[in-house]
Amino acid sequence: MSLSKQELFDRIRRDSWQQQLSIRALSKKYGVHRRLVREALSSPVPTPRRRPVRTSPRMEPYKKAVDAWLRADLEAPRKQRHTVRRIVARIEEAFGEAIPYPTVRDFVAARRKEIAAQAGAPVEAFLTRHNALGADAEVDFGDVYVDLAGKRIRCYLFAFRLAYSGKAVHRISRSCGQQAFFEGHVHALTTLGGVPAGQVRYDNLTPAVKKVVFRSRSREENPRWTSFHEYYGFTPFYCEPGLRGAHEKGGVEGQVGYFRRNYLTPVPQVDSLGELNARLAEFEAKEDERRIGARIRTISQDFMREAGHLLPLPDDPFETGITLTPRVDRYGMITVKMCRYSVPVRYIDRKVTVTLTCDDLTVYDGRQEIARHRRLTGRGAEHLVLDHYLEALLTKPGALERSQALHQARAEGTFTAVHEAFWAAAKKALGDAEGTKALVKVLLLHRHQQHADVVTGIRGALAAGTFSEDVIALEARKAAQAAGPAPTVTAASAAAPEPSDLEPDRVTPLTPRRLARALPADQRPLPRLEQWDELLQLRRKDSS
Repeated sequence: MSLSKQELFDRIRRDSWQQQLSIRALSKKYGVHRRLVREALSSPVPTPRRRPVRTSPRMEPYKKAVDAWLRADLEAPRKQRHTVRRIVARIEEAFGEAIPYPTVRDFVAARRKEIAAQAGAPVEAFLTRHNALGADAEVDFGDVYVDLAGKRIRCYLFAFRLAYSGKAVHRISRSCGQQAFFEGHVHALTTLGGVPAGQVRYDNLTPAVKKVVFRSRSREENPRWTSFHEYYGFTPFYCEPGLRGAHEKGGVEGQVGYFRRNYLTPVPQVDSLGELNARLAEFEAKEDERRIGARIRTISQDFMREAGHLLPLPDDPFETGITLTPRVDRYGMITVKMCRYSVPVRYIDRKVTVTLTCDDLTVYDGRQEIARHRRLTGRGAEHLVLDHYLEALLTKPGALERSQALHQARAEGTFTAVHEAFWAAAKKALGDAEGTKALVKVLLLHRHQQHADVVTGIRGALAAGTFSEDVIALEARKAAQAAGPAPTVTAASAAAPEPSDLEPDRVTPLTPRRLARALPADQRPLPRLEQWDELLQLRRKDSS
């Protein structure tokens, strides 16, 4: 059996005392040399193994020069000190000798610490911070990959962590811009049910900080961020730039990595970020039963003590979206945050109002919503909706086949194989221009009828050998009626039904309605018409 040296010494000493075994017998019993037996009998503690002193013969001629360079680094600016690669280059320049990089690296790693200690440089130490109930919190972003609708994209995990209890709230978004930053805060503070009364620690994030004042804790804040934290009443604290600042909010730094490894591995596969964020709430509920380190209480038990010390939330949440007023260009597109989105072509050369949130972009003309897009994140990305260009395609049918809008509609699945078959048959029967116009007229039906019903109508028209949009609309309405009483209008607010569509027994005359409301009797006197009769007897004077 395998024994450590300490265990072997203990057994040799015990057998020598209890069984009175000789050195030779002990050596034979344990299969060791007699010198080791004598050593065990003379001392109960084994002699520590001597570590070999590593030498670097190739560095020997240059050690004094490298030591001088490292001592000079103690007084040099931080960003102009020698790196290992620079030392390798200087040795080659000064002595004409090419020393391998690992050899220099190992020597410099040991000597740099020794030289700093000899010069009396302060040793970097860390102190444990005292966290009061409901006082402090930490915020950070971390990147995470998600298989969204079958496509792998890079997203960002927002984490808001209370320092005392370790209670953390998470939210995943497509970007780490200001809208995602604000919406993450609103979600976290609403979930926690209060606002930390002390400091909330941050990196020097662009959504919050415009400028870091040189060698100080002062920051020039983004004006909208200032309005945000003043609205909720918490105090931001900005950590030092770089790695040193990460140690000032180590709780949330570790939280992002922990959550990513334990709940987002393997890469999550979802149809929408809303579905994934709903899962995060379930993961957070599981985390509430965990104990952090050697704590005796769970996260939820500590949070129950902390919740009563949080400041109350404002009555209404902060409006996180921003409003912009871009102009529609001649391609029927607007540019927002270096990305382009389509709007109906009838608004070309007009200014529209855009509301931009973390995930969505909504376009208004006055108070009327005219377009809605999923927010894009890549620089120069474009999103075009084929429906926005249908009026233009009636006059320019030849532009449809090679259009970017059609390409994206095919990729998104809104332009189906049934549409392709109808288009091919229409062009063969009516010619390219007229066949394309017939297709565009059919696509216009999607504005008023459900997509699946129109596709059913197209199949019926193809079976009947007709390309009339009226026939397709009729077949679509039949399909909708067969499916049930659900309306076929897809607009946000359907038009009011015509009087002829109303049931007769539901039409109530005005007089019964007034009687049913028990209106008081009319006490006003009846009108007198005698004076009006006198006017009838007056004759018109002769103008002559």
